[in-house]
Amino acid sequence: MTKSPPALRIGVDVGGTHTDSVLMAGRRVVREFKTATTADVTTGVVTALREAAHAAEGPVARVVIGTTHFTNAVLTGAGLSRVAALRIGLPASASLPPFCDWPQGLARRVRGPVMQVAGGHECDGRPIAPLDETGIARVGRSLRHEGIRDVAVSAVFSPLDGRGEARAAEILREEHPEARITESRELGRIGLLGRENAGLLNAALRPLAARVMRAFADAMETAGIRAPLLIARNDGTVARVPAAAAYPVLSLSSGPTNSMTGAAFLSGVSEAVVVDVGGTTTDIGYLRAGFPREAPREVVIGGVRTLFRMPDLLSIALGGGSLVTRNGGAVGPGSVGYRLIEKGRVFGGDILTATDCGVAAGWARIGDARRVAALSSAVTRRFARAVRERIEESVDRMKPDAAARSLLAVGGGAFLIPERTPGVSERVDVPHASVANAVGAAIARIGGETDRVFHGVGREEAFRRATEEAEAGAVAAGADPTALEVVEREDLPLAYLPGDARRVRVRVVG
Repeated sequence: MTKSPPALRIGVDVGGTHTDSVLMAGRRVVREFKTATTADVTTGVVTALREAAHAAEGPVARVVIGTTHFTNAVLTGAGLSRVAALRIGLPASASLPPFCDWPQGLARRVRGPVMQVAGGHECDGRPIAPLDETGIARVGRSLRHEGIRDVAVSAVFSPLDGRGEARAAEILREEHPEARITESRELGRIGLLGRENAGLLNAALRPLAARVMRAFADAMETAGIRAPLLIARNDGTVARVPAAAAYPVLSLSSGPTNSMTGAAFLSGVSEAVVVDVGGTTTDIGYLRAGFPREAPREVVIGGVRTLFRMPDLLSIALGGGSLVTRNGGAVGPGSVGYRLIEKGRVFGGDILTATDCGVAAGWARIGDARRVAALSSAVTRRFARAVRERIEESVDRMKPDAAARSLLAVGGGAFLIPERTPGVSERVDVPHASVANAVGAAIARIGGETDRVFHGVGREEAFRRATEEAEAGAVAAGADPTALEVVEREDLPLAYLPGDARRVRVRVVG
């Protein structure tokens, strides 16, 4: 019997400097491509897709794209929608209203009507007050009249009991059928403000997400690719376009995550520190079981404290395009970004970048080394010391303990990573390191996760219910229900709550 050839997959990752793509056949990287990220981003994606598609000898089974669109929108405020906030919790929680801890500039762009109604629950599951359904209906009519479509709903302790948010969303849709509603319980964890902020950011990003998804679909059509389109997520999994468009915050850190999962796949190392040096920033994270370690605390995004699924990452302003000043003693935070290939000295420009100094130091062979031959050894020594100190400190901060760990070096600027770093047992130079992000996108599986509090049921029953919810989420995102695998399972008894309460987290992939 003739064995069928492995399925062809295309992975694309859009970075601040380069847009990378790979064509993969099974576990093998067939071709890799790197093109400059364009100002409109989408043009670069079209180029990357075309290059990969031209190398494909057969139909492409799927395309996965990781994007910086949503991160850039939050950081700059551009493209965000005005959002109405509905909090369910009165008479409690009134002293800290929605948007109270946002940076003023970002709040001015996003903040719409802010409303609070009675409802929500105590930490032990008891209702704070009956849900004010009349008030919610009034809110829906008001938003419809004002033409505001994007709404974020949050209720006190909704991860413990989500019926209030669910009922509020139902009432709002009855009164305002055009509304796009984000329920915070579907994104965040117990803490009210962090979970609410995640919902507000998600609601603000949804119109942009819809435009981005249409642009990606158009790019695939322009490139002549007929295949399912999937979008990379923060946790190393992917989702179909409808799910990705509904929850764009779940793709905010897909780029660094892709690099980490790609590094694990390419190296065969499942637990290590990963250092991903791009053109603008260096991202450092820690791998466990081939997936990024999840942040155990609130994550600040664009000055907004959030509490939802995000990889535990440390980003520093160091990359191949970083500006080098003070005779080599200062590297960054400024960067030429995607204009490196026209501004860097080794490419014919007149700006001294980290890539130029790396070439002068003999760390890499890029561009025309003769254009940096005049750099003195004193400059390259100061540059090397500045880079080494920043990477050493960052790696030390991200390690789980004092034991020596492997370091996986990836990214187009991986040549900046020192050969020896204190606390590192070995530096692993990963094959196809410069496009590990695109490989991570191409190999990603669809996932689902549940992270909430159960009470009144035993431990095994709580795990059973959580697993069912996580599997349902994976199937809704496009996974095959017959090929799901539980990859993470943990619980934390909550002694301060009655009824054998415990926080349970289950993660599945397929």
